[in-house]
Amino acid sequence: MSTRLDVRKTYKLYIGGKFVRSESGRSLEAKGPDGAHLDNYCWASCKDFRDAVTAARAAQDGWAKATPYHRGQILYRAAEMLESRREALAAEVSRSHGVTLDQARTGVGRVCGRLMHYAGWTDKYQPVFGSENPVASPHINFTTPEPMGVVVVLAPDLPVMLPMVSLLLPVILSGNTAVVIPSERAPLPSLTFAEVLAASDLPAGVVNILAGKRAELVPHIASHVDVNAIVDGTGIPEISAQMQAGVTTNLKRYFNHALPETDWFTEKGEDPHWILDTSR
Repeated sequence: MSTRLDVRKTYKLYIGGKFVRSESGRSLEAKGPDGAHLDNYCWASCKDFRDAVTAARAAQDGWAKATPYHRGQILYRAAEMLESRREALAAEVSRSHGVTLDQARTGVGRVCGRLMHYAGWTDKYQPVFGSENPVASPHINFTTPEPMGVVVVLAPDLPVMLPMVSLLLPVILSGNTAVVIPSERAPLPSLTFAEVLAASDLPAGVVNILAGKRAELVPHIASHVDVNAIVDGTGIPEISAQMQAGVTTNLKRYFNHALPETDWFTEKGEDPHWILDTSR
């Protein structure tokens, strides 16, 4: 009797609405907390990052022109698709982060809730955060926040995927597009989340997800002239310093949104004022 070999999945990068291999052909082993080999994933290069920024820029104008109601419906649809794959995603979180299956289920449930929370802000943030300004003439002058453009989101290594989603949603709900660098320690849940987005109504290029080595990508993120802002949730001082040093050369915005692990499950992790960070 022949012995059946395990077929390991190779998780691909998500660029422009497509799942692609790295242009370099490189891949990495995803390991669990105990060092066990889980699966493989493609290793994003600087060329892949440039391609993701190009895809995000191409999608940004159309996404920004969509009505706030339409953007909210798309985010709500993503929550529906996530709920339909809740068990599979919980299993992915459990094996990647070493948490129990019950903890993973609870965490994925919180991700669904956060998607719906921010879906409700798409048609509210402008009335809430906008203002009518007094003028000394018979005119009306008002201020309303508008999207900035292309934003890079760096997710922390914390479990359950909630931090990554909490950093991403305030960016895209207003009409920005994003390039996400997920957890380097446990990238598989975020790459599985890309499969959820692909099955929803989110237009191609609005969210692009690149797994790989932060140290390799950070210099290119900081120096890329077509990136308008960086949202950093890693909490790594070296990354923060390198980003801030790089952005001064091309005047992109940098925001440090690192939080302690427990705060991501509180109101601090769903602060609507984060929407304003990537607005102008």
